[in-house]
Amino acid sequence: MRCPFCRSSGNRVIDSRLSADATAIRRRRVCSSCKRRFTTYERIEEITPMVIKKDGRREPYDRLKIIAGLKKACEKRPISMEVIEQAADRVEAAVLERGGKEVPSSFIGGAVMKELHEIDQVAYVRFASVYRSFKDIEEFMHELEDLISSRRRQEPAPAAAPRKDKNGGSAA
Repeated sequence: MRCPFCRSSGNRVIDSRLSADATAIRRRRVCSSCKRRFTTYERIEEITPMVIKKDGRREPYDRLKIIAGLKKACEKRPISMEVIEQAADRVEAAVLERGGKEVPSSFIGGAVMKELHEIDQVAYVRFASVYRSFKDIEEFMHELEDLISSRRRQEPAPAAAPRKDKNGGSAA
């Protein structure tokens, strides 16, 4: 590590600690030549994959595109930026956990759809309508029917009403 002041390569670490977000190590150093202090940061090098688009083009993965898509789907919905950023974090984690140097855009789109399904069903349908490019109203209605049936499966069954005897009283 070269001193930013005198360009000498001789220095020593005088203090090390984790950064506030625990994603880097902050090191205070002192130059052996000019005795000035400077700070360096050590981070894990994350190699982001290339995204393979539907038409075969490749472009670098861009977290900001994920956030923009989530924001557009959640527009005018009661969803905070914190929730959107947490969803983007989970999508990005899924992409990095998948491994590999390339990831299909369909994988990313599916991960975004999964997040939106959990967050807000209106935002989910908005995103699905663009992402899946429905050809007609039938495909759109089919998606809505699937959403309604999955919602019904998640709702608890209503409690059974108490049985009545012949006189109108409760039968135990």
